[in-house]
Amino acid sequence: MKVVIPGSFDPPTNGHLNLIMRAAQIWDEIDVVIAENPSKKYTFTAKERKQMMETLLKEYPNIKVAIWDKLIVDYAQQTGARILIRGVRALADFTYEFELSMVNKGLNPSIETIFMPTDPKYFVLRSSAIKEIAAFGGDISTMVPPLVADALYRKVRGS
Repeated sequence: MKVVIPGSFDPPTNGHLNLIMRAAQIWDEIDVVIAENPSKKYTFTAKERKQMMETLLKEYPNIKVAIWDKLIVDYAQQTGARILIRGVRALADFTYEFELSMVNKGLNPSIETIFMPTDPKYFVLRSSAIKEIAAFGGDISTMVPPLVADALYRKVRGS
């Protein structure tokens, strides 16, 4: 069975990777789908995010990384996936993700959403906070893989 794990992954965090690797142990095929939304401002381009994810996930033959700039339910329909996996950290995440899942269900009733709680050690990881810490030169080594930390420091500090 194929599932889709959508997100902006800007930047990819250890929490994202933990969720993806846990899903890869349950489902046969995982499509990690990087959102490209023209109304959002990203730190990394979609191609940069895709390259990072492909490098970080290269040891998992059942994981494919793609970029998508349309409705995620359309991606799932087009690729034969019937399940969207969404990570949730706290009640606020669940509220947002639940509402989004209801919109997706209205758009395509054949696509289901499954919520996976975060691993407790990644509970407080938010991409926005990680970017802010990096901008101030703080240590993000426990929050993101070294490849991502190096790229992020270069981006946010302009070097």
